[in-house]
Amino acid sequence: MSKKPFVIGIAGGSGSGKTFFLKCFLNHFKENEVCLLSQDDYYFRIAHTMTAEENKFYNFDLPSTIDNHQFISDIKKLINGETVHQKEYTFNNPDAEPKLLEIKPAPIIMVEGLFILHFKEIADLLDLKIFIDTHEEIALQRRLKRDLIERGYPESDVLYKWENHVVPAYKDYLLPHKELCDIIITNNTHVADDIVKITSEISDKLRKSVLAEQIN
Repeated sequence: MSKKPFVIGIAGGSGSGKTFFLKCFLNHFKENEVCLLSQDDYYFRIAHTMTAEENKFYNFDLPSTIDNHQFISDIKKLINGETVHQKEYTFNNPDAEPKLLEIKPAPIIMVEGLFILHFKEIADLLDLKIFIDTHEEIALQRRLKRDLIERGYPESDVLYKWENHVVPAYKDYLLPHKELCDIIITNNTHVADDIVKITSEISDKLRKSVLAEQIN
């Protein structure tokens, strides 16, 4: 790549629909046109050693739970055209064997996570900031569905974390940055076509500007 990559930050609280948004967005590009770095893979790896009770009360929704030094270092590596290798985070599943992820640099770099706007050094690297906004009750229902089915947490644990960890963290570390974002997307529906349409519009603009510049 002869020109600096275009760095996009995707921020949104738990249950906002970031994962589905990213999946739709990535589908509009070829593999060598875009890469993704997720904050989730930079949690300090302590959950697998915890008991269920310890996991319930430990607050993972704080900036201090993220290896921000490594996160920033890897973002800069991608910007400088270097490949990043990082183990995926398996949350509290001791039976899951983490994959070694290989993230290759691309003209468009996507960085996503709860704290990417809170960490000023990361926020300053972003050329485009996108905020996924969702009504709290809808976000909770999505969180319940994910944690009960996919992660096997008891409902009481999910609700405890939501009230004591998730919502306070969202209000402290993400919501204050909302109005500073370039694009705010409201995602309160369960209609996939809405997000598909939005990601298509954004990707078309990027293709005509960012990718065109990279080629010329």
